[in-house]
Amino acid sequence: MRKKAMSAAVLGLAIAGATALSTSGASSHGYTDSPISRQKLCANGTVKNCGSIQWEPQSVEGPKGFPAAGPADGRICSGGNGGFAQLDDPRGGQWPATNVSAGSSYSFRWQFTARHATSDFRYYITKQGWDPSKPLTRASLDPQPFLNVPYGGKQPPATLTHQGTLPGGKSGKHIVLAVWNVADTSNAFYACSDVQF
Repeated sequence: MRKKAMSAAVLGLAIAGATALSTSGASSHGYTDSPISRQKLCANGTVKNCGSIQWEPQSVEGPKGFPAAGPADGRICSGGNGGFAQLDDPRGGQWPATNVSAGSSYSFRWQFTARHATSDFRYYITKQGWDPSKPLTRASLDPQPFLNVPYGGKQPPATLTHQGTLPGGKSGKHIVLAVWNVADTSNAFYACSDVQF
């Protein structure tokens, strides 16, 4: 009798554990892959020593309301998530960068693993003369997004592309910060993409 009770308890724990693992994966969400984001570079294995983000590039979730609220300065690329702090490390300004041209049209692309009702997507870029060897701060960014895409509470498809124009007057290395504001939670998703003008 005692063996049966013990077996039932072990089986119950195993089922609970499997359920927890499967539901934690279901709470995964989205990332940018054009221009390629830091989390996707880690997931691809292009950049090493990334920690757990390499297995869940879609999970860079943090408080919304950026720039007035949201992740703290120096923790923006990780969404303020300490488990993904490797994304905030500037690596001496050596993150691989996508080549882009100032003032040109560009297709910004998101990949989604869970499609939430969406308020909008906003794209920010660093100021000319910012220091790429330091973690990203609000003071490093132009104050207004260069592209804002309202989404009216709809759910995006599995892949979504926004056509926009990169700001003129930029040269050298920069970061494009993409922010996906979810409509029905208090969170947003963050993706930092290094670009070279």
